[in-house]
Amino acid sequence: MKEFFYPVLLLAWKDVILELRRKEVVLSSLVFAILVIVVFNFALDVTQETVGILAPGILWVAFSFAGVLAMSRTFIIEKDQNSLDGLLLCPVSRDSLYFGKLLGLFIFMLVVEAILMPIFAALFDFSAFSFTLLGVIFLATLGFATVGTLFSSMAVNTRSREIMLPLLFFPVIMPVIIGAVETSSGAISDINLISTGRWIQLIAVFDVVFLVVCPWAFSLAMEE
Repeated sequence: MKEFFYPVLLLAWKDVILELRRKEVVLSSLVFAILVIVVFNFALDVTQETVGILAPGILWVAFSFAGVLAMSRTFIIEKDQNSLDGLLLCPVSRDSLYFGKLLGLFIFMLVVEAILMPIFAALFDFSAFSFTLLGVIFLATLGFATVGTLFSSMAVNTRSREIMLPLLFFPVIMPVIIGAVETSSGAISDINLISTGRWIQLIAVFDVVFLVVCPWAFSLAMEE
């Protein structure tokens, strides 16, 4: 087990240290997400009656596109510095490399969302401290990072990687986005958890399935 978890934590720690020095992923994603939220806040007349309908969609549009920005940087540092081949030649399993990158991306996205949520709640006048809302953000972000890490590794070697990544990512992640919007709407509107439980189950099943499938697909993609 140590041979698996140690490289995972080491690779994630390496990405975190580089991000603390460069401040590219979190800063660019955060600025973009804030701009999206501010534009929608002024463009739409959100009231107490409509906040449960409009706010969740706006929130997950911001999270989704900010997440894609973070995903596009997952392997780009190694690619730009010609160290991607060296990373793949490390005497560790492909699964360890995948989960290390996944963990780093997951941390970055959670940091962006943690900063963004109080700003979003203040602009749209609702309470962000809902266990249902925080839980669905955690599960959906895990799904984003799971699929995004795989597609980022596949798109990094293409010439049009900035276009390829969203084209691969959004069709697959759409069930998570729909489930997250529906659950967030219920949480903001204080609807009973039973009404949103099926969407949470959908996201949880998606996470489990792709946590199994994506490492296998990552190993195949890295052999190409």
